[in-house]
Amino acid sequence: MLNRSGGVLLNISSLPSKYGIGGFGAETEKFADFLIESGFHYWQTLPVTTVGTGWSPYSGTSAFAGNFMYVDPDRLVRDGLISREDAEKARYDYPYAVDYAFCSGSKRALLRRAFANFGDRASLDGYEARTPWLRDYALFMAIKDAHGGAPWWEWEEKYRRASVSRKEELKNEFSEGYRYYVFEQYIFDAQWREVRRMLAEKKIRLIGDMPMYVSLDSADVWGDPSQFKLDENMAPTEVAGVPPDYFSEDGQLWGNPLYDYGKMRKDGFRWWLGRFDRMAELYDVLRIDHFRAFSAYWAVDANAVTAKEGKWRKGVGKELFAEVFKKHSPDSFIAEDLGIIDDDVNELLAHTGLPCMRVMQFGFEDGDSIHLPHNFSRNCVGYTATHDNNTSLGWMYSLPENILDYMLRYIECDRSKWGGGGYDCQATKLFIRRLIASCCRLAIVPFQDLCGYGADCRMNTPGVADGNWTFRATDEALGSVDRGYFHYINCLYGRNRV
Repeated sequence: MLNRSGGVLLNISSLPSKYGIGGFGAETEKFADFLIESGFHYWQTLPVTTVGTGWSPYSGTSAFAGNFMYVDPDRLVRDGLISREDAEKARYDYPYAVDYAFCSGSKRALLRRAFANFGDRASLDGYEARTPWLRDYALFMAIKDAHGGAPWWEWEEKYRRASVSRKEELKNEFSEGYRYYVFEQYIFDAQWREVRRMLAEKKIRLIGDMPMYVSLDSADVWGDPSQFKLDENMAPTEVAGVPPDYFSEDGQLWGNPLYDYGKMRKDGFRWWLGRFDRMAELYDVLRIDHFRAFSAYWAVDANAVTAKEGKWRKGVGKELFAEVFKKHSPDSFIAEDLGIIDDDVNELLAHTGLPCMRVMQFGFEDGDSIHLPHNFSRNCVGYTATHDNNTSLGWMYSLPENILDYMLRYIECDRSKWGGGGYDCQATKLFIRRLIASCCRLAIVPFQDLCGYGADCRMNTPGVADGNWTFRATDEALGSVDRGYFHYINCLYGRNRV
């Protein structure tokens, strides 16, 4: 049950670390202590699964496999798999932004060395046997490496298509690479379980994120193409996107292959149920990104130039969630219902009972909006902003004078003191307080807003290909945030609890 509480949105990659990217090291416990001392009991991350184009966590090479860049070198040293000297080679002293190119190379080099030193083959075999999605991922990555990282549709035909029996043959052909990727996920899961245990002991619940779609160049599509709308050459016939909305006047053409729901029905939604099982292993609570696509999804011809050319197609929400709820409680999900929402989406939300999302920044741009805290319902999760928004201070600076004036009056902020920024920023503190005071079940605040940071600290700009996902917090920031203030307002408004 999601009781009245509060949390902070900060991706794993954004944690302070000496290795160039946040991970599963001591930084997780430092952040957990920060949360508790600030009166928060939920930590929301972006997907911890693999990253893809533009280093986006929403376009990875697998919907199931974990991001190897989060593996902690210090834990590898502790477990005797690498030396301290090995770990020091992965140090990266610039603390303000993630250098993904460096981190992907340095972390994988450490993991390959750890694999060479790993002797517990029985544990690896057991992990492989009980992890149903692992074979396709490890095999896909091993073949991809052998082809210089080329997408699967550029491989020779004998590798592009693989039956179950053919995959067993390929495991032998690419045995060394295959075993490495099994090991990589074994270490990821082992370290992530340690972090999860630590969070549970501190009474912190983890909110994760599940992208709606998968990438075309992924183990999911290559390994089980029958689940997707592909032609005889395994090319997508239609792709995913959204029509014009708040973020883009042309809509967003994501390009992901669409699911073949007709075939999915016939096998009882096997792929989706396996995915929800995996998400339950990774997180306590799951935010379902682009939930509206379970009601109806935007389908765009694969040859279209913009997303404007798409059309709505009926989703499978009620059928699918009836199966999901046989094993997983509705209380462990959050529905991301932002964007173009119609009566059918609202009806699906009511049918499932899932809490929806409200974002304060959206509330000041459309009259008496449902995103204004005085209009929140109890069954929602409220945010000052999401990872796709500007920081709240950056957003305030972008507002027209009339909306800025209304917003400042709404949060009761002195007009002469609003724009200073930083850890004592009056405007962002009062903006957050207005959220914390609302009736929503959970109140989630991006870390950048706790710090009073400006637009240069934004995590992602939808529709912009480069320069995203790199924001990092620092130890100085963790120490400078006004923990006492946030602890006080969380206690004052009854949120300092799980």
